[in-house]
Amino acid sequence: MAIVADKVRHLDVLIDRIVGLEPGSTQDAEHDQQETGLLTAVSEPPSPRADELLRIARILSSASRSGTFLPPSRIKQLLEDSVLATEKELAQQGEVGVESQYERDIEWLLVAKATVQTYGILMNTFFDQIMPLSDEIWYWDDVLSSYLKSCLYATQIAPAKAWSRAKEVYDVVCEHIRNIHLQQQSEVEAAQSGASLSEGMSQKWSQFYSIVRQSMDETSVSNLRRKVLSPVDLCRAEARRKRAELQKLRETIAAALGILVDEGLAFDGKAEEDKGLESKLMVADSTLVDSIALMHAILTNSVETKEPLSVFEDSVFKVARDVRSAFSTTDSSKPKASSVAERLIQILDHSLLQHKTAVAKHVSENGRPSRVVRYWLPSLALLVSSPTILYVLVKRRDSIIDWIQNLGITVRDFWFNWVIEPIRKVIGTIRHDTNSEIAIMSRDSLKADRESLERMVVEFTLDNPSVAIGSPNVTDLQIADIRAKVREGDVTPILKAYEKGLRRPLVGAVSGDLVRSLLIQVQKTKVDLEVAISGIDSLLKSQELLFGFVGLAPGVVVSIGIVQYLRTVFGSRKGLRRGEKVRRIVRVLRNMDRILAAGATNPKGGLKYKDRGLLLCEAHVLRELATEVLPGDIQREFLEDLEDLTSVKNVVLQEKALQRIRWAYADWLGKK
Repeated sequence: MAIVADKVRHLDVLIDRIVGLEPGSTQDAEHDQQETGLLTAVSEPPSPRADELLRIARILSSASRSGTFLPPSRIKQLLEDSVLATEKELAQQGEVGVESQYERDIEWLLVAKATVQTYGILMNTFFDQIMPLSDEIWYWDDVLSSYLKSCLYATQIAPAKAWSRAKEVYDVVCEHIRNIHLQQQSEVEAAQSGASLSEGMSQKWSQFYSIVRQSMDETSVSNLRRKVLSPVDLCRAEARRKRAELQKLRETIAAALGILVDEGLAFDGKAEEDKGLESKLMVADSTLVDSIALMHAILTNSVETKEPLSVFEDSVFKVARDVRSAFSTTDSSKPKASSVAERLIQILDHSLLQHKTAVAKHVSENGRPSRVVRYWLPSLALLVSSPTILYVLVKRRDSIIDWIQNLGITVRDFWFNWVIEPIRKVIGTIRHDTNSEIAIMSRDSLKADRESLERMVVEFTLDNPSVAIGSPNVTDLQIADIRAKVREGDVTPILKAYEKGLRRPLVGAVSGDLVRSLLIQVQKTKVDLEVAISGIDSLLKSQELLFGFVGLAPGVVVSIGIVQYLRTVFGSRKGLRRGEKVRRIVRVLRNMDRILAAGATNPKGGLKYKDRGLLLCEAHVLRELATEVLPGDIQREFLEDLEDLTSVKNVVLQEKALQRIRWAYADWLGKK
């Protein structure tokens, strides 16, 4: 998690600065020296053991600087191979006092690095436990939101309740039978046996029946609510109880997180700048011991959900003081690094594991039912109807196969005919491919018909010059002039002959001149029609690219719609869309505002530990969502404002920081 990684990185740099391994300010060290620092202390370690301790400390520091966390087993192994191994070796050799001050300081440095890693692991654990609890609480809120949903929940858990009830009656019956059997063994059978075998059997059956009746009555009397309340009301009461348990657990873990953040590893770098190296080391060692004791106390008490939060906080600090006092040796008030390392190993190996197990058990007991319980009813319906479904599938097997094949053929034809082919045509149009030109008629049709019309008019004029031009002879100049006029659509010689033939239609029809002129005019009409079509053709060619995109648009629109639908159906679990992320950011900001407005404050004006932990959880969610919404150049400023919101221990300043986040990033995180 980013917040935890930043916190651990800052603590690691601060420890190096306190012990003098990293000069300069903490901010400069964070940005300029990410992987160095331990090497600047001593260029040549005075002993192989010191060299080994520095190597292990370098491993822990590199993990902290990179924002990663080593597994608890790995940290335990490093501590056992360094501090504890050295302590055992010195104890076996009887050389307890041989260890130099320099090596002891490096041991404390190594323990400090391991403590920072453990601190980050605990913060990550608390974050991972708090976030799913909100979903579990929401489930019970949803069950209690309506009576219909409560009825559905009662139906879901009915088999489990019936089994629990039967098991309860069975246990009580077994207990009664066991008691009666013990009583019968104490009696003397020979002195009181005068009845027959059949009477003895009937007596035993009647006795067994009375035991069962008595057991059922006793179990019913033990829980009078079953007689007063309906099954649905009982389920609603159970849902309320489980929701309250989860809410208390969430508040307790949040308080533990708040205590860990506010009180754990609380180095005051500015206050220690004027101190000497020895004083700095003493203060740092004391802070490490206090922090380890606090972590142990938190893990020991964080699942006791029945006690109030105030009692929980007091218990944590009381246990921490007891653990802190146990660190002190008999001859000195300063504990050994080996004893602190042992306590750290105990936290990693036992306390943390027990805490995780206890929380998981508590959540499993009070969380939502398992999938088997929630979905047994639809599964049973599917199982009952499966023979019918199987019969329909087998009977209509051929039809179903045809439907699937037709669907595949339809999809393939749609893709090639309405997407691929229009794209090819558009590309051909862009490249002026002659095969892709749009045309209503063939390319040379108008030219051939116009030349044919010219020949018809010229031949008619040559055959009938007196009728066509009023002169017995036709010169070449006149023929050229007639050809030019025909190209422009002027067929005056034909019209004159036609007008003259109409005066004597029978003579013109017999001679053929009238019919010939009519046929030439038909050819003229054909040419005029082709000229008009040619104009339309030119218009289509000028808009050929537009028509290509129009033909491509339906296929592309349908394809994009199908892809978006499939992404919505199958890709919704992989990530929220931007609009949904913004709406969730608005809800997170609302939750943070409620925490700051309604949260209890301490005498110093800061939030109580519970509200402090809840605010950190909401800030973590806000940071994860905002990094996916904000531009890269805005994220750095946003992280600075978010740091002000989470690190400042004053509610008034935190409210101002939240308001600044609201208006400064309203364009990306939602309007105010």
